[in-house]
Amino acid sequence: MVVGMTLSTFLQQLINGLSLGSLYALIAIGYTMVYGILKLINFAHGDIFMMAAYFAYFGISVFFLPWYVTFIITILLTMLLGAGIERMAYRPLREAPKTSLLISAIGVSFLLENLATYLFSGKPQAFPEFPVMTTPIFVGGLSIQPVSIVIPIVAFFLMTVLLFIINKTKVGMAMRAVSVDYDTAKLMGIKIDNVISSTFAIGSGLAAVGALLWCMKYPSVLPLMGVVPGLKCFIAAVIGGIGNVKGAVLGGLILGFSEVLMVAFFPSLTGYRDAVAFIILIIILLFLPNGILGKKQVEKV
Repeated sequence: MVVGMTLSTFLQQLINGLSLGSLYALIAIGYTMVYGILKLINFAHGDIFMMAAYFAYFGISVFFLPWYVTFIITILLTMLLGAGIERMAYRPLREAPKTSLLISAIGVSFLLENLATYLFSGKPQAFPEFPVMTTPIFVGGLSIQPVSIVIPIVAFFLMTVLLFIINKTKVGMAMRAVSVDYDTAKLMGIKIDNVISSTFAIGSGLAAVGALLWCMKYPSVLPLMGVVPGLKCFIAAVIGGIGNVKGAVLGGLILGFSEVLMVAFFPSLTGYRDAVAFIILIIILLFLPNGILGKKQVEKV
């Protein structure tokens, strides 16, 4: 059943959709960066997001560190975790068939989930609240949580910085070279290992920021919290054109707005909210097999 709504309610839902879509975009970028260079779907990315949430939770609730110190440590630890996973789980298999890399990624995902369950228990932990971020502000009939405004601002700022790094720096130039032709880049003297480690570290750092913002908006931490967001963000990357950073952002925003507006207009379909991502994926891939901004790739033989 379609529900009518006032203009203020519609604007409220647009803000919620922008906030959720920006979170999806931050995480989706990690998938698309790794795929762009290694042609690997890093299924452990959602669990790196989960580990970042636990780092922040323990920093604030257990070690009683100031939030700004905790956030910096969380981002750095998550970047190290991402680079460490690449070094131990993916680099030894770089010359192996892609199937082996894929199985390794799935194995790392299960390892992180079960390790978190064993160490932290499966009981959800309440993430510390930040009243300054969650206390609603009333503007012209709208009830807006400051975190819903902060999320897209932070997300688009970081995306702008990332695009600058990719397009204007030597590291970014090396990343683009490796993504175009891995073997030729290696012959040209580019340090492939450093480039790939940097890619994993940057993607994991963005996932850490996404986790911090996610926990402010949805203050609950548990070992499987990265499964559904991780899957949706992978779908967002595919919808936008996996391997394309702008496409990942676009895909994340499409999913965010679609989910929120579907629930707003069709409350009876709330239970099918998670299915929206798959429906959009199927529809888009039927007409655009490479995603909205994806380019057709020619495989060398």
